[in-house]
Amino acid sequence: MPDRGGGPTGPRIRAGRPSRRVRTLLMTLGVLAVLGMAFTMFAGFWTDWLWYRSVHYSSVFTTTLWTKIGLFFVFGLLMAVAVGVNIWLAHRLRPPLSAMSMEQQSLDRYRMGIAPYKKWLLLGVTALVGLIAGASAAGQWRTWLLWVNGVPFHQKDPQFHLDVSFYAFDLPWYRFLLGFGFAAAVLCLIAAALTHYLYGGLRITSPGARATAAATGHLSVLLGIFVALKAVAYWLDRYGLAVKSSDFKATDNWTGLRYVDANAYLPAKTILFCIAVICALLFFATLWRRTWQLPVIGFGLMVLSAILIGGLYPAIVQKFQVQPNEQAKEAPYVQKNLKATREAYGIDDTDVTEYAGTSATADRTELRDKVDDTVSLRILDPNVVSPTFQQLQQIKAYYGFPTNLDVDRYPKGGKEQDTVIGLRELDLTGIPKNNWINDHFRYTHGFGAVAAKGTEADSEGRPVFTERNLPSQGDLGTYEQRIYYGEKTTTYSIVGGPQKEVDYSDNEREKTTSYQGRSGVHLGNPVNRAAYAVAFNEPQILYSGAIGKNSRILYNRTPKERLEAVAPWLTIDGDAYPAVVNHRIQWIVDAYTTTNGYPYASRTTLGDTTADSLTATNNSRAVVAQQNQVNYIRNSVKATVDAYTGEVRLYQWDTEDPVLKTWMKAFPGTVQPRSAISADLMAHLRYPQDLFKVQRELLTRYHVPDAQTFLSGSEVWQVPDDPTNDSGSAVPPYYLSMKMPGQSAQAFSLTTTFTPNGRDNLSAFMAVDSDPRTGDYGKIRILKLPTNTTVDGPKQVQSQFNSESAIAETISLLSRGHSKVEYGNLLTVPLDGGLLYAEPVYVRGGSLKYPLLRKVLVTYQGRTAFKDTLDEALDEVFGVKGSTRPPGTGTTNPPGTGNPTVQQALQDAQKAFDAGQQALKDGPDWDAYAKAQKDLQDALKRAEKAQSDTGKQDGANRHADKNADKTADKTADKSADKSSGGKGS
Repeated sequence: MPDRGGGPTGPRIRAGRPSRRVRTLLMTLGVLAVLGMAFTMFAGFWTDWLWYRSVHYSSVFTTTLWTKIGLFFVFGLLMAVAVGVNIWLAHRLRPPLSAMSMEQQSLDRYRMGIAPYKKWLLLGVTALVGLIAGASAAGQWRTWLLWVNGVPFHQKDPQFHLDVSFYAFDLPWYRFLLGFGFAAAVLCLIAAALTHYLYGGLRITSPGARATAAATGHLSVLLGIFVALKAVAYWLDRYGLAVKSSDFKATDNWTGLRYVDANAYLPAKTILFCIAVICALLFFATLWRRTWQLPVIGFGLMVLSAILIGGLYPAIVQKFQVQPNEQAKEAPYVQKNLKATREAYGIDDTDVTEYAGTSATADRTELRDKVDDTVSLRILDPNVVSPTFQQLQQIKAYYGFPTNLDVDRYPKGGKEQDTVIGLRELDLTGIPKNNWINDHFRYTHGFGAVAAKGTEADSEGRPVFTERNLPSQGDLGTYEQRIYYGEKTTTYSIVGGPQKEVDYSDNEREKTTSYQGRSGVHLGNPVNRAAYAVAFNEPQILYSGAIGKNSRILYNRTPKERLEAVAPWLTIDGDAYPAVVNHRIQWIVDAYTTTNGYPYASRTTLGDTTADSLTATNNSRAVVAQQNQVNYIRNSVKATVDAYTGEVRLYQWDTEDPVLKTWMKAFPGTVQPRSAISADLMAHLRYPQDLFKVQRELLTRYHVPDAQTFLSGSEVWQVPDDPTNDSGSAVPPYYLSMKMPGQSAQAFSLTTTFTPNGRDNLSAFMAVDSDPRTGDYGKIRILKLPTNTTVDGPKQVQSQFNSESAIAETISLLSRGHSKVEYGNLLTVPLDGGLLYAEPVYVRGGSLKYPLLRKVLVTYQGRTAFKDTLDEALDEVFGVKGSTRPPGTGTTNPPGTGNPTVQQALQDAQKAFDAGQQALKDGPDWDAYAKAQKDLQDALKRAEKAQSDTGKQDGANRHADKNADKTADKTADKSADKSSGGKGS
């Protein structure tokens, strides 16, 4: 036969085997694939480290990282060792081979199959359980840090007289250890039982004893450990009753002991603890007795006791002792819950006073003057006028304003005035052409703040801007206007390289800049570029020529994102707001420390209690970690984020909060002392909305002082739905400068109303002093209305507005054609024993793309007015004109109205306008309407001519303002038209 292999004349070649070159190539590709996977995993870690280092919070990264690594290895190793030792011990205690039954013959095949791989199998099993246990333990890094750094509350619970820190910091860690112990005991028991069965220590069908003495002793010890852990669980459950949630008819999420807990569950847990200890000892005794008879009897007794003592007995106590006389039995425990809940949510010092609901003053002139003294009514609604800011002050299509603007205070003429403010942030949907260079290199930042008086509008219903145009100019002075970090800035930018950035265009000439801040991560290092190319899934970062040695990448650019990253132990308020502080734009963010381990304090879900009509339409206003259940909350930190540099600063606000002190021990140096807050920054701090919403929700039930009233449910309130929209969500709280009864001067306050549960009339009015420069900051005041009379609530007032025929007719006229009427915030103000309601009414329609203030609704003591200005409405309601007219209380008259000729012309114009509206109503009569329009045009021309003659200087100023308005309007309309047809916002 011929030789199929290689002969003397040539090498032997094996069919189908790849050549050496192919094998080398495959090995190279395999190594590269492994390296690529490793680098992908490394990229996420490396970019996180670089980011934390760039914001100077690397200690947060390292502390968190090392804590997770430590917990992973310690508990992973403990679990692996526990399971591995028990498998090894079960294998070592296997019986010698004996006569083989059918069962053992079947198992022998498995024993022989795994014999060569026993060590590897043992290592694999232990490694798997160790990895799972380690990963689970690493997730408990917050629990560990709280336990190891916990500081005392110096307050004790009323049942066990232990410091609150035991429940907040210690008990969660003990429960984790207990859970880990249970998991280890169960896994060890399963692993040992399977090993004993595989090697004959346990028999199911074989004749003779079902278990060897060695297997019996081994498994009994493991069962004893499990039962001993159950005894520990019973003991900890005693303390857990103080923080246990349960359904109770008086309130949801009730926390703490009730009568049945203290008199049935508590002794039951103690008895079960003793039984479990005895049962565990019986299991351990099996090492000497070699029988399971007594342990099984003891275990059965423990299960029976758990059913009878732990379940049936409490049910009997509840049925036959509590229910027949519930209020008397539960009252002492409800009183403890009342006290603890009020302390935990900071509402224990709430000042509740009776309020008549009807005015005590008959003199209307005196009442009219009291309005100006009591409140600065804000008729510019920050939740309505964002489109107006957009159209009048957007200037460029690649800028935009947030959906909801913010309310702040700024000085004007020696006094502070409520101001609506928003930042002109970057909007990438409006840039001329979207591509990678434009999106991430050229268009990188917004520009300037825009502010308007909160208490005024001009003659056309537009905001009276105190900071306007591009670059922004006005009352805010000189400040860094470029905005690299903001609420709308959600994408990354690469700055500082050879590619110039667009500021804005001036007279068709583009102004550019290059970022000079020290924020961001350097991309000069090729390793960094490669890591970010992988992390952001953007390969162009690796090779783009637009990136130079000085280039930096900016990301995590919203205030919330940055604060969440540098302080992951804080709960962040949903509303970050901008302020010009020390010539820089700073985002101010409120942050909270929370726990759900405050004994006896009822729990609440942040997402539910902070939801209102604003969060329903703008999810970015929702509180971070909104599904967290908490029963303790403090506004312990005020934080700032610089809009240009992105610098994050945390300030200790609540110097007594033990939760914050604990986290400051865990992350030393991350929180600055309260004394570091500058006076300029202090002037813009305010009471946070989300905390206020949590407190008002709790106060719907916890405003009552005694347990009997609480249990009766007769004084339960509710937060009314927002009457100005159809979302069915709660009315948001409103910031307002006002004077509550008992206060000597107006204070910047946060206000809300309450109605009875299931009804629409008013129950109470609540306000908190929101200016930290006053001694009453954080003081909650509630004016409680009488229960024997009814006072109209917000929904009823809104219905009253809508039902009056004259108002309804005007609203109908304003809504004709393509126009749309929008209601602003319905403000409630206590005034001389009564309640004053004021609401701005906006119209958006026709060629206008934004709402303008057209009317103001005011009602007091059943008298209602619907006028063009706030002052006119107040004058009509009270029947007299105010003797004092401070700035900031109505609609600004157009320049030049001090001239009698101008005044007469404007009066003629108003008459012509009214005649035109009447003509539309009657028929319509188009001839009369045309005549009225001609008269209106003639009157306006006369007013314009008379106004031009009032003075050269005034005329020049008016001309400048008019040109600025026209330029802004034309530019905004041009941008809006362009964007509506293309990529505009």
